[in-house]
Amino acid sequence: MNIAGLVGAVGQALIVVAGAPLLVGLMRQVRARLEGRAGAGVGQPWRDLRKLAGKEAIHPAGTGSPFRAAPMLLIGTGLVAAAVVPLATVASPLDRGIDLFAVVALLALGTVALALAGLDTGTAFGGMGASREITVLALVEPTILLAVFALSVPIGTTNLATIVAAAQHAPTLELTPVSLLAAVALGVVIVAETGRLPVDNPSTHLELTMIHEAMVLEYAGPDLALVELASAVRLTVLLGLFASLFLPWGLTAGLAGLPLSLGLLVVKVAGLGVLLAGGEVFVAKVRLFRVPELLAGSFLLALLAVAASYFLSPGGLP
Repeated sequence: MNIAGLVGAVGQALIVVAGAPLLVGLMRQVRARLEGRAGAGVGQPWRDLRKLAGKEAIHPAGTGSPFRAAPMLLIGTGLVAAAVVPLATVASPLDRGIDLFAVVALLALGTVALALAGLDTGTAFGGMGASREITVLALVEPTILLAVFALSVPIGTTNLATIVAAAQHAPTLELTPVSLLAAVALGVVIVAETGRLPVDNPSTHLELTMIHEAMVLEYAGPDLALVELASAVRLTVLLGLFASLFLPWGLTAGLAGLPLSLGLLVVKVAGLGVLLAGGEVFVAKVRLFRVPELLAGSFLLALLAVAASYFLSPGGLP
């Protein structure tokens, strides 16, 4: 454990928690402007969270520990991911803890906890949302693993900080077919994992189409605030990871450059959020039964990226 890594992890976590609701507000504002509406303002998600936090916690009759523990598990896994993933610094207090497989498993743990909470309610909507979420998870997580693994092949390690540091010192790694295929595959699964269009619509409560919202319909008050904050944190972490892998400019390993790195993180994530929100205006939600086909296509791109990384690596196939 080193001081630079510890300070960087705390700084990343604070920036992500403080900025995640603002990122959601910025994306909503961009969509509103492009659709000809005034919008509620960038700070509206924080105002909603404050209002929910001040209400009484209500638990539906018949629910047990899975329902009550899910919000804390969801926000907990998001905070740990925000601290250990190389978003602004490649130094970490848990150097081995930022392995690709560990981070993906950490994010999957939060998703499974929320799906179990949806099942614990015993409602039709909760079970339906949980079933759909696990279906998406089964296709999303392998794609994330393969897409990032393709970038790790020339480097010889699945440590995320090492992958990002190598991309910083060798920018040509970002200008290969492997990076292009991995970027497209990872971009698609980020859209699916965070419940954005065209996979899911975060602003609807139409029971025939919703995935994430169906699992949280029974939450209220502080529990709902934690779930909403955790969703925003996961979106921010995944966009930050995408930026670190394919736009690895400005990341530092020391304390001196940390403020600049955190500022660049804000700029990069905000830019990606604006692009994502702007793209959502021009696409429609795909039919639910078409979602697996879309995710299967992203999985194929990630698989091609892995194959191309072996063929194009200096040593060729092992």
